[in-house]
Formats: sequence, C-alpha cells, structure tokens
Amino acid sequence: MLGIARMLKNRRGQALVELALVLPVVVLLLAGMMEFGRVFHEYLVVTAAAREGARTAAVGGSDAAAIAAVRNAARSIDRGQLAVAIEPGEAGRVHGEPITVVVSNPVQLVTPLISAFFPQNPYVVQGRAVMRYE
Repeated sequence: MLGIARMLKNRRGQALVELALVLPVVVLLLAGMMEFGRVFHEYLVVTAAAREGARTAAVGGSDAAAIAAVRNAARSIDRGQLAVAIEPGEAGRVHGEPITVVVSNPVQLVTPLISAFFPQNPYVVQGRAVMRYE
C-alpha cells in the first residue's frame, strides 16, 4: 500500500514538469495565431479598401474621391500610415483601360518572439485592385 501512495506523489510532480515544458510552446502557438489573425484582418481590410477606391475611380471619380473612398472603407484599422497609389492618374485615364489602386499599411507585430521571425517590423500589408475605366 505504501508503494502506491509514493508512486502517486511522484506522478503529480511529473505532471507539473510536463506542464512546464509544454506551456511555453502552447503560449507561443496561441500568440502566433493571434498575430496571424491581426495581419490577415489588415490584409482583408486593405484589399477591400483598394477595391472601393478602384471602383470609385473606374466610374469616373477623381483621385481625391477615390482616396476618400479608400479611407472610408478602411475605418476599422489605424489609417495613420495608410498609403494609396492610383495608376494612371486622372489626366491619363482612357475608357476601357485598367485602373490600378494599391493600398498599403504597416502592421506592428507586438509579440516579441513572433516578431523575431519577421525581418521587417512593422510588416507592410498591401492590397491591390484593378478595374476597367468606364
């Protein structure tokens, strides 16, 4: 009987050691999933904003109206460093030719261990949309 009680006590210590070994890996995976989710959300918002800007420019809107449409569509992200490029400009647009809108925004990676895997921090997320000028 005494041997079984001693064996149960030893297994409690074993579980604690296993938890100490596995917990950092689980926390790292969880943090990585959260960072990936943040970056993917920014990508989706930036791509949708580029699509809105391209549509505004394609139906005859000015560059200023297209940029305003991009900024309006990207309300859910920090728009402080949002960059918008429209090719061709208003003066060079020809009916039937494509208009390209590129929207980029840097995403600051906040998890220290995850940001070590990316050489570029903040990571620049870029969305591109091409539509025909009508």
